[in-house]
Order: sequence, then structure tokens, then C-alpha cells
Amino acid sequence: MKAIPSLLASISLAVSCAVTAQTTIIHAGNLLAVPGEKPLTKQSVIIKDGVITDVVKGYVSAKSVGNEAKIIDLKNEFVMPGLMDMHVHLQGELGPNNDSEALRMSDADVAMRSAMFAKRTLMAGFTTVRDLGASPEQIYALRDGINKGWIDGPRVVASGGVSVTGGHGDVDGMSPDLLEMKTSKTICDGPYDCRRATRRAIKFGADVIKITSTGGVLSDTNTGTGQQMDDDELVEIINAAHALGRKVASHAHAAAGINAALRAGVDSIEHGSYANEESIRLFKEGGAYLVPTLLAGDTVVGMAKTSNFMSEAIKAKAMRVGADMQANFKRSYEAGVKIAYGTDSGVSKHGTNAREAVLMSEAGMTNADILKSATVNAADLVNKSKVLGTIEQGKYADIVAYDENPLKDINALLDVDFVMKAGKVYKND
Repeated sequence: MKAIPSLLASISLAVSCAVTAQTTIIHAGNLLAVPGEKPLTKQSVIIKDGVITDVVKGYVSAKSVGNEAKIIDLKNEFVMPGLMDMHVHLQGELGPNNDSEALRMSDADVAMRSAMFAKRTLMAGFTTVRDLGASPEQIYALRDGINKGWIDGPRVVASGGVSVTGGHGDVDGMSPDLLEMKTSKTICDGPYDCRRATRRAIKFGADVIKITSTGGVLSDTNTGTGQQMDDDELVEIINAAHALGRKVASHAHAAAGINAALRAGVDSIEHGSYANEESIRLFKEGGAYLVPTLLAGDTVVGMAKTSNFMSEAIKAKAMRVGADMQANFKRSYEAGVKIAYGTDSGVSKHGTNAREAVLMSEAGMTNADILKSATVNAADLVNKSKVLGTIEQGKYADIVAYDENPLKDINALLDVDFVMKAGKVYKND
């Protein structure tokens, strides 16, 4: 019987040590605690159990928090919240071997590669991503595995895709027997069938619904980039998703498809390549975000010019749409449309996500607004403003740091020195 108190004492000591080990103080020389506001100097960020408990002026000592806290010296760094990418595809990368990979790689192979791409994204300073197109079972497993600490990667908000037969989002470019085999059960036709598909996607684990209201550049069909989902289909999908507590993101290039999705109540437009004056009015009236993905446009233009693996249908769309995206983004931004940062990585290479910021800057977006789009705005888009997007008390300790000040030179984001997610340090150069 005497062994029980001794065992309890040992357990208590172990727990006490674990709590102590999870207390961290970051000494930040320059701290952008709330993007959109003025940076602070000489600040201490106190973190316990992965959550920010306080942000105080000056460099506090370990003893001041009541225990032997670990101090991380970032006095010579620019410190800010972890970046968030609202449009990625972690299961692959566009390239000449995609067709053979689809035939040769098992589901397990794809899952392992996805874990590699996730780690690469995290190490680039992106601590949260929204994956908008993947094999559902695999991307949900990746999301859950990261959340459980089994593998390293950014926090993943994972989508379930709903598309119409033959539209962008359906399978294409294969033999008929493979098309039959690979067609998703969330491909739909007509408003009520699309309602069913939406509910099915949510039932099986979707955090957000991804739809394709227009054609797409990388669909291997000559179906253009105009509106492909009918207005009544869009309304049913969005209503069904909202009723079950999920937001809806719509891939959309042509103005008709953008506007139809906005009128139906969509929460974000991905790409928005040909938004017109009506689009801008609808964006502002409904409060939807534009996720520009300029990096995808820049990438496909480059590939169309320098490689020969694209079909003629894809190449023509890539050259036209990709070249037009930046000017159209500039017009939407200057008109006051809300912007959330997103790259479409998977079209571009994973880990190069910060290049989107450079393209946004070249299009005329201020550095302050770019940083806000990748933190405060992104957190709002995924309903996580209470726990992400700023360095404030009660929020997850998702923190990155750079040698240079990205408010002065946005290229600073291309070289991240420090990455912390939920209090755990993944990179410290």
C-alpha cells in the first residue's frame, strides 16, 4: 500500500516538469503582434502549453513568470504571427510526370509524399493552410495526423470537393474505364443532387466545401473557363453547406461564374481572374474574400512557355488566364475587395508559398496589407480569429521571424529564420 503514494508523487513530479518545460519566453526585437497595426519594439511573448499567455513590454526574465522558463532570443529579428495560405494542394505538384504518377503511385505513396510537402510548407513559415482539392480520405488523415502530433506540418483546413459532371473538378484526360473508376461520389447534376453531394462531403469529414463555378486552366478538356455550375446548383450547395456549419470556396475565373457564386452567398472566390464591376460590388456587399493565387498564374505561364508536357488545350488557357490574373487582382484590391492570401501551391512548388507576396506587391498591394491578408484576414476566412492570426493573449503560439523587416521589403518573407507552431519550435536559424 505504501507504494501508491510514492507512485502518485512520481507522477505529480513528472507532470510538474512537463508543464515547466512547456513554458517559453520569446524576446522579440521587433514584434508585429497585430498585422495592420504598428510594430512594437523590445517585447516579450510568454507561452505556456502552446498558447500565448501574455505579451509584455521589455525583456522579462525566466524567474518573472514563476518558473524556469526557456528563453528564445529573437532580439535581432522581425517577429510576427505564422503565415496562412488559403489555397494549397498538398497531394502533388504540377509537372511532366503527373500522368505516370497517377498510375504508379499507391494511395500510401501519395500520403507519404503529402506529409513531405506539408513539412516543406511549414518550414517555409506557413503554419496554417486550407487544402482545396485532394483525395478526401487521405487529406483528412493528413490533417488528423498533424493535429495528433504524429507528423510535422501546418494546421490543415481540409475541403471536400463538389463539382458537376464534366466540369472543372471532375476527372478528365483518361480512358473511359478509368474515368468511370475515378469519378467521385460528390460529382453532381441539378440542385438536389448537388445538395446530396455537399452533405456527403461534410459527412465524410470536410471542413470546407470547394466548388468549381467555372472551368479551369488545368482541366484537360477544351471547355473554356466560363460558368459551368448553374445558379440553382450553386444556391443549393451553399445553403446546404452553411446549414451544416461549413463555408464554401469557389474556384472561378470568368465574371459570370464569379458573380453567380457571389449572388448565391459563397464565402470566397479562388482566382477571380476576370472579376468585373458587378463582381466588385457583390464582393463588397456580401463580404466574401478574394483569394488571388497569382503564383499559380505566374507558374503556368512559365511552364507553357518553357515545357512541352501540357496539352494544347491547357497551354492555351494557361497563357491567356495566367497572364491576365495580376492586372485583374490589382483592380479588385484597389476597389476595396477583401483579400485573403492564397497560392494554389501544388501548381507551384510547395515551400515557395512566400513568392505570392512578391507578386502581390508587384501588383500594387502594400506590404502591410499583404501581411494582414496572410494572417488576420486568413484567420477570419476559416473562422479561427479567436485562436489564430495575431500574437495576443489566448491565441495559439504560431510565430515566425525574419532577419529583415517585410514591411520594408516583402522579399524578406522568402527567407524565414524561425518557425513555431502551437508553442513547438520547428526551425530556429
